Amino acid sequence: MKLTDIKIAYFLGIGGIGMSAIARYFHAIGIEVHGYDKVRNDFTLQLEKEGFIIHYDERIEAIPQQVLTGKRSIVIYTPAIPKDHEELVYLVSRNIKIYKRAEVLGMISENSFTIAIAGTHGKTTTSCMIAHILNECGINFTAFLGGVSSNFNSNYFHKKDGRSLTERPVMVVEADEFDRSFLHLSPDISIVTSTDADHLDIYGKPEEVKRSFQEFVNCIREGGVNIINDQLDLESTEKVLHYGSLPGSDAVYQEVEIIQHRFCFTYRYKDILSRVTNGLPGFHNIENATAAITACLCLGATAEQIMKACTSFKGVKRRFDYVVDTGKHIVIDDYAHHPTELKACINSVKQLYPGKRLTGVFQPHLYSRTRDFADEFAEALDMLDECWLLDIYPARELPIEGINTEFLALKMRKTPLLMAKENVLKKLETSKPELLLLLGAGDIDQLVKPIKNLYA
Repeated sequence: MKLTDIKIAYFLGIGGIGMSAIARYFHAIGIEVHGYDKVRNDFTLQLEKEGFIIHYDERIEAIPQQVLTGKRSIVIYTPAIPKDHEELVYLVSRNIKIYKRAEVLGMISENSFTIAIAGTHGKTTTSCMIAHILNECGINFTAFLGGVSSNFNSNYFHKKDGRSLTERPVMVVEADEFDRSFLHLSPDISIVTSTDADHLDIYGKPEEVKRSFQEFVNCIREGGVNIINDQLDLESTEKVLHYGSLPGSDAVYQEVEIIQHRFCFTYRYKDILSRVTNGLPGFHNIENATAAITACLCLGATAEQIMKACTSFKGVKRRFDYVVDTGKHIVIDDYAHHPTELKACINSVKQLYPGKRLTGVFQPHLYSRTRDFADEFAEALDMLDECWLLDIYPARELPIEGINTEFLALKMRKTPLLMAKENVLKKLETSKPELLLLLGAGDIDQLVKPIKNLYA
């Protein structure tokens, strides 16, 4: 199917971070968009304001008639939709072709110069940073982001009033490893930030996760370039640039300093030597910035513009996101939901604010992930001075017997405080930690606004 043939699109799960970005793109190119989601959220409310037709209950009659005929229409769904969903079951029974979000991204990118950013950690921040740099450099592009860019206040951005560096339109896309979705892409520039074991409910073994990333690297277009973290041993028949802190790497960051709570470092690539002030805190974000800078240089942006743009990068909502910063009290919200991410975030906060007692509120995400990485989670959470442990957020999963927060707490050396999410605010009313870290990928973000008001 060609996108030029489509007149109407129907999204099952339109309020998801990835789905809503594609819906915005379709709307921008003149396709009529309808959709379903279980609940109203910030994304669906914004889409409604922009003219999208959305409903929130399972109703077959809400599916546009043209979609049911299959004429010049497309149906897109997210795996978060249950297989017994009334509308999904009906569409399948009518033999209506249903596309995964990843398949559609592949269709969109087919005729684009594609920069695809993959990795079990760091891909969203790196994607948003590349989009910000290209925007600041005045380069035309379209970005499909896995988080809300603080610079754009959106997960989708299209710049068309600048200059073009390639014959094909430039597309920046976050390449999701879940369900091997990223294998639908054929990038011109790919980035792999990390290949840590995750989604073992899908992959089974850590080796299969790495194998999938190797397949992604093999998807590079002829003449393309793979930009790979120097800690990884992925291979490619096309050009490879390694980035990181190792002296022999192609793009290297060195001489890291923290100046007034900002991370500064020296970037080296070929004959380029620049001092960079990173707009986003954290040692892990220095690596992300190194990858983003290298990709933009490969595209043809100038070093001077790129380094200047890094300074004004504001980050991503829920990625080291400052909720409160009064000097006396600091609250940071972060999406970290894997042990490696937790360690990176907690370590960065401790480096930024040495001597301050750090309290962390963590909401585990998925029963299977909690089970598979319990020891690693315990080790990461023990880095906190005090840990408040919330119930596991199930997302798409059913409970697993014996896997709960008590199971995780017993793995820790320090004794965490177990509490329900709704009790966090009550606890904060009587005790406001001077340095508070909110951690997790579930609905812990619902606490952000009330906590901000509480500290005001």
